[in-house]
Amino acid sequence: MRETLKRFKPAALLCLLSFLVTGCGELNVPSGIVYCSEGNPETFNPQLVTSGTTIDASSNQLYNRLIDYNNDSSDFMAALATQWRISDDGLRYHFVLRKGVQFQHNNLFKPSRNFNADDVLFSFNRIINPAHPFHSVSRTGYPFFQSIDFSNLVSRVEKVNDYEVVFHLTQPDASFLANLATDFSVILSAEYGEQQWQAGTPENIDYFAIGTGPFYLADYVKNDFIRYKRNTAYWGKAAKIDLLVFDITPKSESRLAKIITKDCHVSALPKANELAVIKQHKHLKVNTKPGLNVGFWAFNTQKPPLDDVRVRLALAHAIDKKNILNVVYHDTAVEATGMLPPGSWAYSDSSDPNDFDPEKAKRLLEESGVNNLTFDIWAMPVVRIYNPNALKTAELIQADLANIGVKVNIVSYDWSVFTQKLISQDYDSVLIGWNADNTDPDNFFTPLLSCSALESNNNRSKWCSAELDAILAQAKATPIKTTRKALYQQAEQLIHQQVPLVNIAHGQKLILKNISVSTKDVNPYGGMAFSNIELKTAEKKP
Repeated sequence: MRETLKRFKPAALLCLLSFLVTGCGELNVPSGIVYCSEGNPETFNPQLVTSGTTIDASSNQLYNRLIDYNNDSSDFMAALATQWRISDDGLRYHFVLRKGVQFQHNNLFKPSRNFNADDVLFSFNRIINPAHPFHSVSRTGYPFFQSIDFSNLVSRVEKVNDYEVVFHLTQPDASFLANLATDFSVILSAEYGEQQWQAGTPENIDYFAIGTGPFYLADYVKNDFIRYKRNTAYWGKAAKIDLLVFDITPKSESRLAKIITKDCHVSALPKANELAVIKQHKHLKVNTKPGLNVGFWAFNTQKPPLDDVRVRLALAHAIDKKNILNVVYHDTAVEATGMLPPGSWAYSDSSDPNDFDPEKAKRLLEESGVNNLTFDIWAMPVVRIYNPNALKTAELIQADLANIGVKVNIVSYDWSVFTQKLISQDYDSVLIGWNADNTDPDNFFTPLLSCSALESNNNRSKWCSAELDAILAQAKATPIKTTRKALYQQAEQLIHQQVPLVNIAHGQKLILKNISVSTKDVNPYGGMAFSNIELKTAEKKP
């Protein structure tokens, strides 16, 4: 479907999507919120990606999950499930589902029934069952779920009746509820899936989205905008705005210009070096909160000589992270001493054993017998909270490594090309990172460094450690936080010793907005949510 849409000119594409959702007509933008986003979504189904850009455009706007997080307390709260209980052995999770929840509709689909257990089974069986008719419809797999080995954890999902389901696990997992509350664990319409399957267009379910969320998808023009309208039949608290528009603006300086001129109300990912300019404009405000994220430099441990731990240790000791924080982050981050940020309950305040020590780096390289080392650093072309300028970071690392006699080539591509080439695994090292989807510390380990994450191409280090997997399995097998914290610290120590990656920084989560926009506190994890955002006063363009 995506390839088909790319062949349409913007006007024709707009007309097509408008017709499918609301019928063709003039594109008018009534009062609402305009969000300057940083890129195009890859799909409108968050099950299929780990990209923050796609999550922002889909998960919290169009869908719901069985359970959610209370952003104030980080406790679980009811969503499409109103009650849940866990068996004493930790192997069965029983959910009672909310009644009276309507799915959205468009010109492709009009639901004949409300949400029920069939939709839960459809949404998760598609992921865990390779024989499910929709399993192979996804061309990208289910990267988050594959990275946490979800299909081997969940043996089956049982329908008790129309409004009760039971997840049967193969082993206890203390992170299971947290993973059901992530942005990826959305509920799709089984009826819509069946209809599109019969029509021979099963991929429509992932692009012409139908969910139960506070907005529905009205229009999308690639490289231009996404338009959402308020779901008037929403089961929960109604969105405070009638219209939400994502103005797709890849360049940070263009997003800044648009919010200064009031063409946007909210903007994604302001660069740290733009903050001084922002302060000059009284109608702008930056909301900040320590983020649950980590920016890192990952080594492809399957490519010589980066398969030698002495070489990786040498490179880790050669870079000056404090200088990177000063030049790239401008006081919007803290130095990372491990995978876990200070906001995690499993964090332990300790120094990084692989600290800046160029002389030690030279000795380690000499011991390894590697001479005239030259390799590539791939740098993201986009701004991220965990790394606001990967190209500048790469340049600083390049200069540091030159001081120990190592030559670095910096490689970058357009974001869509970049992500596709990462899947091919043909890189030496990459500057990238991770935004947590929930508050469980496992979210910083299993999706990024486990052997199952390697199979899903989410493990950018290509490092599979049976020892690390065993530690993580122990940590998930117990609900006792003190025990889990000690195990995650063991995992941190192993990562320091083996250096599959170098953790650089934990960035603050920043939201740039017009002061006329009323928002709740910034959520340190997960994607953007707009249903609680409103304009305090009527805002007019100058």
